Amino acid sequence: MMHALLIALALGTGDMQSAAAAPSQTPPAATPAPAPQTQTPPAATPAPQPPPETYMYQASGRRDPFLSPFGGSSESRQMSRRGDGAAGMSLAEISVRGILQSRGTLVAMVQGPDNKTYIVHQGDKLLDGTIKSVIAQGLIVIQEVNDPLSLVKQREVRKLLRTLEDSKE
Repeated sequence: MMHALLIALALGTGDMQSAAAAPSQTPPAATPAPAPQTQTPPAATPAPQPPPETYMYQASGRRDPFLSPFGGSSESRQMSRRGDGAAGMSLAEISVRGILQSRGTLVAMVQGPDNKTYIVHQGDKLLDGTIKSVIAQGLIVIQEVNDPLSLVKQREVRKLLRTLEDSKE
């Protein structure tokens, strides 16, 4: 009878009389509960992926890893920082074509390697120096020395009118 009681409780019938009266009877088969319908969620769209991060190299005082540590050509570095006009030309590339007086000060006409003429004033920058002064005979330029073994980092160079340079030879 104990078995029947346990079976009745397990089945949840709660009818102890019928369980005790029919111990040999097999309990009615439990009908399986209908399976809950699983609703499939609508097709989930993939979450938008964030755009890939762009990498920016921060030098922070370190050398450029793409330049030779054994001293590549300095000419390639000069070419990369060339500006427009006279600021993009070195002292060796220009020749003085004329000296003019404008508003009480002297200005110089210089010709570049592109055969164009540019007007330069005192204080104007060149690729490798600064014009210290314009005199009647030509230019006086403070040129930056790009020699690591030299103790002198700047030198004064006189760039004279082309006619004066030709007469000296």
